[in-house]
Amino acid sequence: MSVGTLITFDLLVAVLTAATWLGAGAAAAARRSGIALALFVAAAVLSVARAATAAVLAGAGWWFVQEKVTLTLPLLAVAGGVAAAVAGPRLVRAARGGRADLAGRPAVVVPLLSAGYAAVAGPVYALLLGYPATWSAGLVTVALVGAAVLLTWRIVSAPRSLPVGAARAAVAAALAAGLAGTGLAFVPVPETDAGGGPPTRHLAAGHPADGRTAGTTGTHTADEHATGTGAGSGAEHASEAHRSGGSATAEHAAGTDTTGEHAPEAHESGGSATGEPAPEVHDAGAGGVRSMTSLRGPSEPAPGGTTRRFALTARTATVTLSSGRRVAAWTFDGKVPGPPITAVEGDLVEVRLRNADVTSGVTIHWHGYDVPAGEDGVPGLTQDAVRPGQEFTYRFLANQVGTYWYHTHEVSDIGVRKGLYGMLVVTRRAGGPADQVSGSGSDPASDGETGRTRDGGAGTGGPAASTPGLDLTLPVHTFGGVTVLGDHDRAIERSAAPGTPVRLRLVNTDNTPHRFTLAGTPYRLVAVDGQDLNGPGELGRVGLRLPAGGRYDLAFTMPVARTVLLAVDDRTEGLRLSPQEGAGSAGSAGDGAGWPELDITRYGTPAGTPFGPGSRFDRRFTLVLDRGLTFSGGQPLYAHTVNGRAFPSIPTQVVRDGELIRFTVVNRSRDTHPWHLHGHRVLVLSRDGRATSGSPLWLDTFDVRPGEVWEVAFRAANPGLWMNHCHNLAHADQGMVLHLNYEDVTTPFHGAHGG
Repeated sequence: MSVGTLITFDLLVAVLTAATWLGAGAAAAARRSGIALALFVAAAVLSVARAATAAVLAGAGWWFVQEKVTLTLPLLAVAGGVAAAVAGPRLVRAARGGRADLAGRPAVVVPLLSAGYAAVAGPVYALLLGYPATWSAGLVTVALVGAAVLLTWRIVSAPRSLPVGAARAAVAAALAAGLAGTGLAFVPVPETDAGGGPPTRHLAAGHPADGRTAGTTGTHTADEHATGTGAGSGAEHASEAHRSGGSATAEHAAGTDTTGEHAPEAHESGGSATGEPAPEVHDAGAGGVRSMTSLRGPSEPAPGGTTRRFALTARTATVTLSSGRRVAAWTFDGKVPGPPITAVEGDLVEVRLRNADVTSGVTIHWHGYDVPAGEDGVPGLTQDAVRPGQEFTYRFLANQVGTYWYHTHEVSDIGVRKGLYGMLVVTRRAGGPADQVSGSGSDPASDGETGRTRDGGAGTGGPAASTPGLDLTLPVHTFGGVTVLGDHDRAIERSAAPGTPVRLRLVNTDNTPHRFTLAGTPYRLVAVDGQDLNGPGELGRVGLRLPAGGRYDLAFTMPVARTVLLAVDDRTEGLRLSPQEGAGSAGSAGDGAGWPELDITRYGTPAGTPFGPGSRFDRRFTLVLDRGLTFSGGQPLYAHTVNGRAFPSIPTQVVRDGELIRFTVVNRSRDTHPWHLHGHRVLVLSRDGRATSGSPLWLDTFDVRPGEVWEVAFRAANPGLWMNHCHNLAHADQGMVLHLNYEDVTTPFHGAHGG
């Protein structure tokens, strides 16, 4: 039984325990002594079972049993013990002697119902409060149980059966506990979390280095790259004027040259990393403080590269899917997905974003791409949202080869769901590995199938790649309950000559995981989240679970006389790829429903990594994911929580440049949480206590399923303020967001972005 299943089973046992104790009390009050005795015995057995399930859960980690061990089980043990000692013998005598009046006495009814109230505290605490067990929640829980017991005694007992002095003392104790617990709920929590490392200096978001508040900088200047109606010119930050496509925009802010911060050798794929370059020291500004506005991309490509310019306009539109179905959407350039952005390693990518009419605003976040912090596209943290009539220009070096995607981060749960996303593919420069199939197209019907990609903007730089092969980028999305690949809501029909090298780039742009199966040919999973795997073995008849936001690259050689079928979620035929000559059937979408799921932590061949479980970590952070009542921005909220808090009340994680950081991510909720840290790739160390045994696994998004515990690590080598959040964007919108702040990096923007 998995830990997630055990969590559900424990909750079921807790509910049944409460129901049987309360049922026993109600039957006793109705003088049904036989039924009351049977329910009493069942309640006692279930109470022991609760303790047993908690003991088993404790083996998975203290996080899963904290409130059970410290509060709800002791409370149940005390109340149940009293009920067994006081009510039990009387129930036995009543049942044996036919004394119905004996079963209905307060000495029987009150202890049984009191045990029921204590038992109710278990599931109520788990469902409404969650992790962690606090003095505040504990005192309020005890007070409520005590108040319920006193009220029950008052109702079922004769007047003055409880001495006045004792009654007053009991009421006062319950009231004092309740008031103390309520007061403790408003005690401020620390603003920062140092992860057990040395103290750091932290400047809160929204308070720039010169002492001005966010209201005097982040709101009226908008950003040094934002122009148009209502936007500031940004001249105070600009180094020079820049023209693109005939309209003037402000050039990048002068500041740290980030060209070398993400050199390809420093962020090589997990399969080839055998050592770690020495951490770079990034110079700070005056007083050791760096503003987010100085952490921008370079203005020139790497040697041998070129500048690739793209222009994207966000606008509402009605898009037509392959079946002819029309869908109201938010789009980039009137398309869903938006135009593909492609480049070759070493190129400079320049994207000018305009907003035509998306009233909530728009940005572009480069998912999984470790851009300089000022290019990350997070409104309120790295820039202001681009409002209708405004524009913003992003620039970053194409130094990560692989499959990525871009999407808005303003009102992202709605914006991405309605279509504000597109593909980003960077191919290796000539001379790279021979098995790298180059070229891409976000629409499977685009030039990607000829191995060529289109320049997305002003026409500089030429095609991104020209090697032979079929390379299809297949973003999966859900529109109105219908699964689409690209803009196809029906199976994509394509052909390829036998012997053609094929690469399928699978991208999950939804909030929840998707399962893929590929039938008709053996294949390899050659890259995950844009990172090549080491020694990927041949696969067949397995299911591939792709987390929200994640990417898988599949590679195979087109077989002779056989169709290859890609299915989504065992029900949707996504792609039928046939040889140009006669083809046999690949079956149907449901054929792979029984195939086992591939464990990517066991897939591939081990290789050296720059750090590992035995390394000395400078900071260790633990994120316990749950759901419960909490305060967010001073308001009560039933939220998706991290360590019992919801954004913006979760302490900011503060690190120093060059440090080695370890994250423990624990999911004690009943939802899957795809975890995503901006600006960094993490190396997976273990899952559920078992170290990875396949290829080194470098991820930017990883699914933490109910009951799972992931250990991951990264080198803090990309200074900035970064979001660290669940990429089920609805969960992020409901509180599951926090920030990771490099020491002495601050922002002039309002800093209140949650999702």
